[in-house]
Amino acid sequence: MRAVVVRRLGGPEVLGLEERPASRPGPGQVLVQVVAAGINFMDIYQREGRAGYRADPPFVLGSEGAGPVIAVGEGVAGLAAGDVVAWSGVPGSYAEQVVVPADRAVPVPAGIDPRVAAAVMLQGMTAHYLCNSTYPVREGDVAVVHAAAGGVGLLLTQMIKRRGGTVVATTSGGDKAELARRAGADHLAGYAGFRDVVARVTDGQGAHVVYDGVGQATFDDSLAALRRRGMMVLYGAASGPVPPLDPQRLNSGGSLFLTRPTLVHYIAGRPELEWRAGDLFAWIAKGELDIRIGATYPLADAGRAQEDLAARRTTGKLLLVP
Repeated sequence: MRAVVVRRLGGPEVLGLEERPASRPGPGQVLVQVVAAGINFMDIYQREGRAGYRADPPFVLGSEGAGPVIAVGEGVAGLAAGDVVAWSGVPGSYAEQVVVPADRAVPVPAGIDPRVAAAVMLQGMTAHYLCNSTYPVREGDVAVVHAAAGGVGLLLTQMIKRRGGTVVATTSGGDKAELARRAGADHLAGYAGFRDVVARVTDGQGAHVVYDGVGQATFDDSLAALRRRGMMVLYGAASGPVPPLDPQRLNSGGSLFLTRPTLVHYIAGRPELEWRAGDLFAWIAKGELDIRIGATYPLADAGRAQEDLAARRTTGKLLLVP
């Protein structure tokens, strides 16, 4: 069984493809043949050893994927060999096989490509919780979506439109701007000029919410783009971590709200996991949610895939295909 192993923390060059002993599922677990594994910024943070993501080497990278069950451990009910499942938050997913806790495995409905299921678990459920739970978008709300041509951004834009919101989408322009427009963005802006667009769209009132996965490079302008009592949702740090913040700044900005959510706290229980994944799969089956797979890579090219993601040379979701 081949897997992508980190033996020391560092750049993409530390990723190595190795043969490892085949795993067996323990009680409450299933063994899955990985059809596709999702590539995410958190994988890069873990490889680098950033605070909050650090793991002690050696370890197999990755946390998201989909594929058929090939063996079932003791005490598992409702899953059998041959069932296709998807997951997020399961370590070791950059591999040909992975052991998945049964309570984290979500059955994939017939007719949905496992690659599509793998592409939507982390980023799709992230977009779902952002606009349904962290800041539930209401009809007419103006929302800024940063990196709107990325994996979360394209999905979040579509979901905000489902809820009746108005989207101001930031991209680096060109083809990425066109992708955001096709996803439903009402207004397009560059990172340097989005505050002016928000001011024009809202008659100077500001946005109700900013969804920011970019971090350091956009944080200051994002706060300034909010209306009184608006919410800043900082859910990532693709450009680097945000420096420490004096809470008084939220006061002077208009009694603003700031939150730093993460997916694990929004799928902590099985009912919430099934709700979010179930909505995603239902929308996909009905053709109401477009999933863009930007590129696929073999396991041996995991380092190149992460370089492409970090350099923003891609759009949509990136997958490893064993």
